[in-house]
Amino acid sequence: MPPKWVIGEVFGTFLLIFFGCGAVAGAVAFDAFQGVFQVAAVWGAGLIVAILLTAGHSQAHFNPAITLPMFLFRGMKGRLALGYVFCQMIGAFLAATILFLIFREPLSAYEEAQGIQRGQKGSEATAMVFGEFFPNPGGKPLSAEHKTTLSMSSAFVAELVGTGLLAFAVFGFTSTDVQKRLGGGVPFAIGITLTVLICIFGPVTMACFNPARDLAPRLFSAFAGWGTVPFAVNGHGWWVVYIVAPLGGGVLGGWLGNTIFHRQS
Repeated sequence: MPPKWVIGEVFGTFLLIFFGCGAVAGAVAFDAFQGVFQVAAVWGAGLIVAILLTAGHSQAHFNPAITLPMFLFRGMKGRLALGYVFCQMIGAFLAATILFLIFREPLSAYEEAQGIQRGQKGSEATAMVFGEFFPNPGGKPLSAEHKTTLSMSSAFVAELVGTGLLAFAVFGFTSTDVQKRLGGGVPFAIGITLTVLICIFGPVTMACFNPARDLAPRLFSAFAGWGTVPFAVNGHGWWVVYIVAPLGGGVLGGWLGNTIFHRQS
C-alpha cells in the first residue's frame, strides 16, 4: 500500500484536472458553457472537492507551483517535494486519459464539422482540452492575426502574476491565524480564489497556474493524435509561459505570503 500522501496527491490532482479539463472539453465539443465564469466555477469546485477529500492524506498541493514554495519557505523535505510533483504529474496524466476516452467521439465529430484535421495546423482548437495555448483559442484554430494579439512576454507576465496571486492566497489561507478564523472554510476560500483568477486570466492564456495541469495533459495529447501541435503552436512559449512562469509566480507569491503571514502562524 503506497503512503497516504501518494494517494492524496495522485487522486486529488486527478479530481482537479478531471473536473477542470472536463469543463473545457464540454465547452469545446458541445458549447456546453456560456462564458468563462461557468468553466472557471467548475475548476474552483473541482479544487474544493479535491481538497476536502484528500487533505487528510496529503497537504493537498496538486500543483508544483505550490509544492516548490512549500519546499523553499515552509520546510518541506526535498525528497518529499519531488514525490509530490511526480504524483501530481501522474494524477493529471490519468485524468487526461480518462477524459479522452469519454470525449474522444464528440471531439472527433467536432473536428469533422469544423474541417479540422487532428495533428495538423489548426488542431489546437481541440488540443486545448488538454494543454494550453495563448491567446486562448476558444475552440477555434488560431489565425496568424489572432496570435499577434498577445506576445509571449505578455502571456508570461499574466501567468506569473496569476500564479503568484494564487500562491499568496494559499499561503495566507493556510496560515494558523487565518485558519482559526475560517475554520472549515479554507478549501472554499482557495476554490473561490481560483475561480476569480481564471475569470480574469482565462480569456488571455487559459489560466494555467499549474505546470502539472499543463505538461501532463499536453504530453498525453501528443500521444493521442495531436502530435507536435501542442509543442509547436506557441513555439518556446509552451514551456516559458506554462512551466517557468507558474513556477516563478508560485515562488514569488509564496515568499510574499509567507513573509506577511508568518508572524501569524
